[in-house]
Amino acid sequence: MLAQSVLEDDVRLVAVRGGLGAVPGIRLAGVHAGIKARKRDLALIAFDEPQVCAAAVTTNEIKAAPVLVSAEHLAASGDAMRALVCNSGCANACTGDRGDRDARATARQAAALLDIAATEVVVASTGVIGVPLPMDRLQRGLERCVAQLENGGKSSHDAAEAIMTTDRVPKLSAYSFYHGGKKHVVGGIAKGSGMIAPNMATMLAFIATDVPMSRAALQTELLACVDESFNMISVDGDMSTNDATYAFAPAGSGVPPPAFGRALRQVCLDLAQAMVADGEGATKTLTMHVTGARDTLQARAVARAVINSNLVKTALFGEDPNWGRMIAAAGAARVGLDPDTWSLLLNGKTWVERGAIEALSEAEAHRELELHEIVVELQLGVGDARATAWGCDLSRDYVRINASYRT
Repeated sequence: MLAQSVLEDDVRLVAVRGGLGAVPGIRLAGVHAGIKARKRDLALIAFDEPQVCAAAVTTNEIKAAPVLVSAEHLAASGDAMRALVCNSGCANACTGDRGDRDARATARQAAALLDIAATEVVVASTGVIGVPLPMDRLQRGLERCVAQLENGGKSSHDAAEAIMTTDRVPKLSAYSFYHGGKKHVVGGIAKGSGMIAPNMATMLAFIATDVPMSRAALQTELLACVDESFNMISVDGDMSTNDATYAFAPAGSGVPPPAFGRALRQVCLDLAQAMVADGEGATKTLTMHVTGARDTLQARAVARAVINSNLVKTALFGEDPNWGRMIAAAGAARVGLDPDTWSLLLNGKTWVERGAIEALSEAEAHRELELHEIVVELQLGVGDARATAWGCDLSRDYVRINASYRT
C-alpha cells in the first residue's frame, strides 16, 4: 500500500496507511457502546481546529433524524465544525419526535464532553430503521470515546470498524501529495455493503484534509468527486434513509490546488470500489465502461442502468453469458441509444459487434465470466464521451443476509 502511487499531470499521489488517521489534526476513537451485541458500534472524530464542512446526503424522501439535524448544524456552523459522531446498529430513522430529540441529544453530549457547541457536531447513524437509539448506552460510549481519542492509523481503523453494519471489512483510504513544497493529505473512512444504489447517498463516508479552502470550494470539489464515485456504484439498487458523505478541511480564503481534487477523487474511488467488493454476499465485481457516448450524462446513465440490473447481477453470479441482459438494461435507460452502432467487449475481448454479430462463443464467454473481477465495455458508437460504474453480483447469500437482517 505504501509503495502505491498515482501520477497525474506531474503530480504524484502516494497512497498512505491510516485513512482519516493519516490527516494531521484529527483524533479518532471507536468503541463498543452496547448498541450491538459484541462489535464496536460508536465512532467519534474530533478536529483540533474548526473545519469547514461539505456534505452530500441521501436523496431518499424519507430522511433519518441525524441527516436532518446535521443539515441544521451545517447551516448554523458549517464554517467551523469540530466533531462527528456516528453509531451503527440503529439507524434512528422513522422514530418520530424521539428520534429528533435523540439526534440532538447525541450532539449535545458530545459537545459537552469536548467543550464545543452542539451545532459544531455532525451526527450520523446506520443500522435498523424504526428502532430508537439506546441513549444511556450511547452516552456512556461517548465518554469512553473521548477518553480514547488518539491520532493515527489504529484509532482510524477502530472508528472505521465502529461504523460497519453488514460490512465484512473496514474501509479506509488516504493519499498524500506535495504542493508549494509542503506535504498534504486527504484521507477517509467509509461503510457500505448493502442498500447500495447509484444515487447519492448510498453509504456513509467521512473524509478530511489538511488543505485550507473555503466551504464553497470544498462543496464543489466533493460533489464532482461523488458523481464519479459513490454515484456510480451498485450492490442491490436500494437507497438508505441515512446515508451521507461529509468532508472537512481547515478554513481558507481560496480554492485548493488541482492536486487536492485528484487526491479527493482517488479517495472516493477507493472507498466506493471497496463497498462494491464488500457487497453483501458478493462473489464477483463488475467494472462497466461505457465509451463512445454522445455526452457524459448519456454514458453515466447507461453504465448505472447496467450495474443496477438484477438480471445482470444474477447472470454474473451464475456465470451465464447472457449479454442480452446488459443490452436490455442499457436500452431501458432511454437515453437515445442507436441499435445498430453498439459493440460489447468482455475482459478486453470483443463479445458482440455492431449490435448483432456475436464474436465470442458461449463457452468462451463463460470462461471469462468465471473470473472474480469482470470488466465489460459497451461502445455506443455515437460520440466521444465515456463513464465507468462498478457493481457486483447478486447471490444466494445476499438473500440469506437480508431475509434475517433484524432477526
